Amino acid sequence: MTEHFEAIFNAVRERKVSFAYSSLQRQNQMARLSKIYTRTGDKGATGLADGSRVEKDAPRMQAIGDVDELNSFIGLLLTHDIPTEARDTLTGVQHALFDLGGELAVPGSVAVTPEYVAGLERALDEFNRELPPLKEFILPGGGPAAAACHVARSVCRRAERCLVSLTREVEINQESRRYINRLSDLLFVLARVLARREEGEVYWKRGGGVP
Repeated sequence: MTEHFEAIFNAVRERKVSFAYSSLQRQNQMARLSKIYTRTGDKGATGLADGSRVEKDAPRMQAIGDVDELNSFIGLLLTHDIPTEARDTLTGVQHALFDLGGELAVPGSVAVTPEYVAGLERALDEFNRELPPLKEFILPGGGPAAAACHVARSVCRRAERCLVSLTREVEINQESRRYINRLSDLLFVLARVLARREEGEVYWKRGGGVP
């Protein structure tokens, strides 16, 4: 976790059982950063929101970093010309990923609820409704926005693998794992939708890499 996230989540150290990042916003308790560097992480450790310190390459920090990277790639995707429905959905996803990152930064807390997963499933069904059945594997690409969506999907899969690894060491909210799993499905479907608006889907051909 970067010192930026450390400063933000220090504002919620007094949590007991559950973590609600949105309540932090409602109460205007978001940290105001007047100084970007703190020097507290110069020796390879960083602070969690509960005040504990961990190594920057610890599994929990790997998970937080992957979720942060995923959010950044979705932000990059949003710089492309995409349908309003997709833009609104992905903007909501960015907020949810901040909630998930905050949850990971406060061990034992819960931010991602079943409603988050249900919302993704509704969006997934809606976007998938306009697509023909998939009869072959698709190559990443199909246009700038579609390719960016495939990159986000790949990073999402990595974040999911990292969360699975983390669960072998500590107990985490299973809804968060479900959310990331469903999000990778949504990003795949969105990549197909965007490709069909841009250059078209490119299907894998067995032996197609042989000149």
